[in-house]
Amino acid sequence: MTLRVVLTGATGFIGSKVLRAVLDPAAGRPVEVRALARTAPPGPSRPSGAPGPSWVGADLTRPRSLRGVCEGADVLLHLASRISGTEEECAAVNVRGAAALLEEARRCGVRRIVHLSTAAVYGPGPHRGIRVNEKDPAPGSPASRTRLLGERAALDAGATVLRPGFVTGAGDRWVVPALATLLERLPGRWNGGRGLLSLVDADDLARLITALAVLPDRPPAGIFHAAHPRPVRNGDLMAALGDLGVLAPAGADLSWERCLELLRRAPSGVSERQFELLAGEHWFRSDEIWMLADCPPGPGPLARLTAAAPWYRRHLAERRAAPVG
Repeated sequence: MTLRVVLTGATGFIGSKVLRAVLDPAAGRPVEVRALARTAPPGPSRPSGAPGPSWVGADLTRPRSLRGVCEGADVLLHLASRISGTEEECAAVNVRGAAALLEEARRCGVRRIVHLSTAAVYGPGPHRGIRVNEKDPAPGSPASRTRLLGERAALDAGATVLRPGFVTGAGDRWVVPALATLLERLPGRWNGGRGLLSLVDADDLARLITALAVLPDRPPAGIFHAAHPRPVRNGDLMAALGDLGVLAPAGADLSWERCLELLRRAPSGVSERQFELLAGEHWFRSDEIWMLADCPPGPGPLARLTAAAPWYRRHLAERRAAPVG
């Protein structure tokens, strides 16, 4: 029996990988995907039974455009979000848009919903191996505040809400690029490289989301951390990226206080808060959802960097060559 899936965020970093994974015949059952986008690609939408997704024009900031998008669907994978901008701009997508879409899914009888959130809702660390909401969320940005609010509508709809940590892999324009910027200002091993981070490779996260979509039974409702179960030391991450020629070698140890002193002396595109996120303790127990989804987590994000390294090298070279201003 064909599984009918509605997917938001299909052109994004994670959503594009989920789209590919869901349509892979190895996913375990035939799937039809209705991909929502603000502007559908030109040409006719996919006829029933043809390969690839059907593209449907819909805009989370225009709730009326969502009417009917979930008709006949079995699964909603809501992966779209706004991750920058003002509070109002983020709320239009992450709160009001999410609520409108989830209400439409409920109206259409969609019982299987996966909603992508973020572990950034916990705010400043340190976070050392915490379980879901073992610490009260304390989001520190418009994006994370509104994504936390958006979780409420998802939970009311019985969704599986995923909070990944840092997501790496080809297409990552934040984690490794931010590390590269910081390393230019702080050429050393930050605090001895001891900070533990929750990471997940984007393709592994896509496998997890796909596994939840095609489970024989409805996936569990509630909030789950969705990083690789084994946290990664910052020093090991930097060393792996250095070995692959993505980053320069880190150099000698720099104390936490020395790092902050250098950051304040030479401001960069990365704030002290972002430095603390990438160099401090930010890991979350994430084993449960992989077991519930019957999805092996894979060898881990460090092992996946080899495949992503050519993309990272090209992207960072393009950034360095881009004109300033």
